[in-house]
Amino acid sequence: MVVNDLICTMSIDIISLMLRSENLANPTALLLSGVMMLRHLKLNKQAEQIHSAIINTIAEGKYRTADLGGTSTTTEFTKAICDHL
Repeated sequence: MVVNDLICTMSIDIISLMLRSENLANPTALLLSGVMMLRHLKLNKQAEQIHSAIINTIAEGKYRTADLGGTSTTTEFTKAICDHL
């Protein structure tokens, strides 16, 4: 939600908390929320770098969390995204 210069984002629910504690959560939604925040702050270059890293990681297919048909942990998937930066 955006109101003038105020941004409010929320992405945590009980299922997310349980999956995160098991290292099974897909961090894509959280990271894309960050991308939207960066774009709002006019940090478009940084937003695009992160967005591209996410897309490239998923397209590569080597690291995917269970909801994307893979077996990677949250940590492995996140590291793969960071490696694409």
